[in-house]
Amino acid sequence: MKTRTLFAIAALALMSGTAFASSSDCNEPKDKWMSMDEAKAKVSAMGYDVRKIKVEDGCYEAYATKDGKKLEIYMNPVTAEVVKMKEDD
Repeated sequence: MKTRTLFAIAALALMSGTAFASSSDCNEPKDKWMSMDEAKAKVSAMGYDVRKIKVEDGCYEAYATKDGKKLEIYMNPVTAEVVKMKEDD
């Protein structure tokens, strides 16, 4: 029983890793940022329908939909790495 509990906790920790990424993941010099159009294209290339992009806590924040779900996708403005993603209700 203990093993199952530990496994469940470990699995939850791995699945939620990007959900709790800090804004320090986006602490990049502004002169190195890609344009908002480039960021939008990167999110679109991942299969999302991007509605809006803005800057939030040093990250690009894309409001997008996919498979009927509304999402907020936070990206590093230099690398386009997704550092946080959450589903809107």
